[in-house]
Amino acid sequence: MELQTRQLRYFVAVAEELSFTRAAQRLHIAQQALSAQIKQLEQSLGVVLLTRTTRSVTLTPAGAAFLEDTSALLAALDDAAERARALDRTENARLVLGFTEGAALMLTEPIMSAFRDRHPGVSIEMRQFNYDDPSAGMNDRSTDVAFVRRPLATDGVDFERLFHEPRMVMMRSDHPLADRASVTAADLIDEPIFGAACTDAAWNAYWELDDHRGGKPGRVVSRSTGLLEEYQKVAAGVGIVVTVACARWVPYPGVTLLPIDDDVPSEVALAWPQDNDSTLVRSFVDAAIRVRDGRPDLVKRLEEPDLSERTMPTLIPY
Repeated sequence: MELQTRQLRYFVAVAEELSFTRAAQRLHIAQQALSAQIKQLEQSLGVVLLTRTTRSVTLTPAGAAFLEDTSALLAALDDAAERARALDRTENARLVLGFTEGAALMLTEPIMSAFRDRHPGVSIEMRQFNYDDPSAGMNDRSTDVAFVRRPLATDGVDFERLFHEPRMVMMRSDHPLADRASVTAADLIDEPIFGAACTDAAWNAYWELDDHRGGKPGRVVSRSTGLLEEYQKVAAGVGIVVTVACARWVPYPGVTLLPIDDDVPSEVALAWPQDNDSTLVRSFVDAAIRVRDGRPDLVKRLEEPDLSERTMPTLIPY
């Protein structure tokens, strides 16, 4: 016995309307054709499903039971079809990933590999942002998810911390403090400092050491849009820059980097809009969490770096 989905849908329409006329109108077919399809269905089943009179249509006991099971079957079939369509849309979709200087460092590639393993058909478009937008596209929603450094003043965004990285200070190699093994924030308070070319108050306050100034404004002598620009300005002897430990992987002649002892480390986090319920975004966040939790070795190397390293260490395969 072979049942046709179309006949089952026709039967459900008649059973719900209890009228061939109304069911035919609902299905946009001729009433005679509908009646013929229901008759073929009953013949295939060998069961009378509907009792017809000139005035009414009623379900037989067998018809009532068949309606209940058929309605559930068709609902499940519709759900399966929608899931398949949704998966097809997902696997042929695009995820826009924003990132700032360094992205998530050594965690970047394992996170992206873990996501690609789940969604091999998804295209990942990576967009780099300079200091003028430390939210990496979260402010204007031009990215779906982003690797960022906190703190940020961006509203309506969720964050997942990936790791903390020590802050360092960048100064000319002939600076009076440059021969030390490390400095404190107090050593830097009176120094002319470079800020970032952005309007994010939380970001600027953090990188300009406002938390150590007791309310006194710093001497911000210039604002930069990226790491290389900072190196060039420091090498010119204009001021210092507060940066992070990974900056040592981009050595620049005439510039020294020193750790800041009494400091609050920089938090690298994954960010995504709170109102974005995309399956791909949720999957990317989950992949990032799994990599972070599954690679404590990498996290430790980032949070407790060997500051003598001058090039990025070889990534251990995930």
